[in-house]
Amino acid sequence: MDAQQQQALGDQLLALADDELVLAHRNSEWTGHGPILEEDIAFSNIAQDELGHAILWYRLLNDLTGDDPDQLVFFRDAADYRNVQMVELTKGDWAFSMVRQYLFDALEMVRLPRLAESHYRPLAEAAAKIRPEELYHYRHTHAWVKRLGLGTAESQQRTQKALDELWPYAYQLFAPLPDEALLVKAGLLPAQEELRQAWEGHVVPFLASCDLRPPVRNTPPAQNRDEHTPHLEALLADMQVVARAHPGAEW
Repeated sequence: MDAQQQQALGDQLLALADDELVLAHRNSEWTGHGPILEEDIAFSNIAQDELGHAILWYRLLNDLTGDDPDQLVFFRDAADYRNVQMVELTKGDWAFSMVRQYLFDALEMVRLPRLAESHYRPLAEAAAKIRPEELYHYRHTHAWVKRLGLGTAESQQRTQKALDELWPYAYQLFAPLPDEALLVKAGLLPAQEELRQAWEGHVVPFLASCDLRPPVRNTPPAQNRDEHTPHLEALLADMQVVARAHPGAEW
């Protein structure tokens, strides 16, 4: 791997890690507030899994570039994060969080098998390790979206409203990052367009079976991952406050 490919792959790993970290934080906000006790525990576990996946991607980045995970998580400002806007939006109601998690999990179902075939062995091994847990996440939110879409008139209405809001944001997941073509050509990563087509082919028929219809508009509010909503600054202020108050402390 040459220096340009290494930098490009580092950018991709940072995006993967930031997506997982921010989504984990949002999901954790449901701890103690789930609709039923069993779900409270289950979704808290999913949040913990996502955090673990973020750590795995950050460590992979550290091996590749030397960037320290703790510095990346606790001492970067919002503008330096590379997560998509969809994961930083506030948790909303239960339908909103379930639809968001489902859209993200559906991407993992098509992305992780392809990452497991990467010519960069550490990346392939990490994807293979994460995949079983993400399959559980997918089955969980798949069931909830179906339950809500085919439930009462109110649950269907709330779920459709969540889908209308989240659908455009989901397309930022497929925005190409710098030098993506180099990584695709080298067999290190799949093309984003390939992932988008596979994701749509998976998601759209399922949503239709749940009496849910994606809106026509599919242009994301932001094409670049360095554009964020004010929600990210508030999230990071909460997440980073202790580390920034005590820099260099050992826990």
